[in-house]
Amino acid sequence: MAPILEVEHLSKSFKTFKAVDDLSFAIRRGEVYGFLGQNGAGKSTTMRMALGLIFPDSGRICINGSEFNNSRRHLLRSIGAIIERPDMYGYLSGWENLKIFAALSGSSIPAARLHEVLDIVGLKGREKDRVSAYSQGMKQRLGIAIAMAHQPDLLILDEPTNGLDPQGIAEMRALIISLSKDHGKTIMISSHLLYEIEQVATNMLIIHKGKKISEGPVQQLLNPDDTLTEVAIVPDDSITAQLTVSAWAKYVERTGPGLLVFRMNPAHTPALNKWLVDAGAQVQSISSKHSFETYFLNITSDTTAAHRAI
Repeated sequence: MAPILEVEHLSKSFKTFKAVDDLSFAIRRGEVYGFLGQNGAGKSTTMRMALGLIFPDSGRICINGSEFNNSRRHLLRSIGAIIERPDMYGYLSGWENLKIFAALSGSSIPAARLHEVLDIVGLKGREKDRVSAYSQGMKQRLGIAIAMAHQPDLLILDEPTNGLDPQGIAEMRALIISLSKDHGKTIMISSHLLYEIEQVATNMLIIHKGKKISEGPVQQLLNPDDTLTEVAIVPDDSITAQLTVSAWAKYVERTGPGLLVFRMNPAHTPALNKWLVDAGAQVQSISSKHSFETYFLNITSDTTAAHRAI
C-alpha cells in the first residue's frame, strides 16, 4: 500500500534563505508521525508545501500514491490540517464556525458528523458558546474538529500545543493519542519539543536548517538502555576507584570531579543509588536524560535569528 504522504527531494528557498533542503520522508497509514525541529527548522514550510499553500522549488509530493500537482483539489480532500493557530469567527459559536468551515470543505457533511467530531474533541455541551469565550486549548480542539469533519485520511497538526497551559497540553496530548488509537487516524504532528513528540509519536523525523538529521521509530531512537544518568556527588576519588572494579563499571560513560555519568536503563537507578550510598558516596542529585535528547539539543543549538519560523 502506498504511503498516505510521500515527499521526495523537496526544496524551498525564500530569496537567499533555504528553508527546506532536499527533504524526503514517507508517512504510512496508522502512524503518528512526529516532525521535530527547532523554530525555523523548516517544519511549517514543509507542511505548507504538502497542503499546496506554497509551491516547492523542486521535489515531488504524493498523496495516496498520486502526485500532488496532477490532481491537487481532489487529493486535498484526503487531508485535514491546522497550520499554526486556527483562525475562527470569535463572535460566532463553535457550532456555527464548524458549519461554516465544513461547507467550505466542498463536501456534503451531515449534521450528525459535526456532532460526532465535537464529541470526539471534547466540546460537546460547549458548542453553543461563542468562540471568543473559549480557552486557547478549546480553540485548538475546535480547529481539530474542523480539520477532521470531512473524514480525511491524514491530519496535519502544526505545533498544536503552542500557547497552551500545562492542562491544555495534557488534554491535547490525550486527544492526539485517542484520535490515533480509538479513531484510527493517521497524524503528522510538528513540534520543537522532543518530550511532547516522544509522548505521542510512533515514528519521528528530525530536521535542522531544512535538512533531515534523523528518522525512525521512536522506540528505537529513544532506547531506554541508551539513557544518560548523571549523578552529582561530593568529590571523592575513592568512589571512582570502587566503580572501576564494580558491576557498575560497564555502565560508566565518564567521570569527573563530583560527577558520575552512566549510560543505562533508568530502571537501574534505585539500585545504583543504593550502591553509591553503601560505598560511602554523598549523593547530591540524580537526573536522567535520553542521550538522543542530548544529541537533538547539540545538533540544533546553533539555530540563529536568521533561521526564524517561516
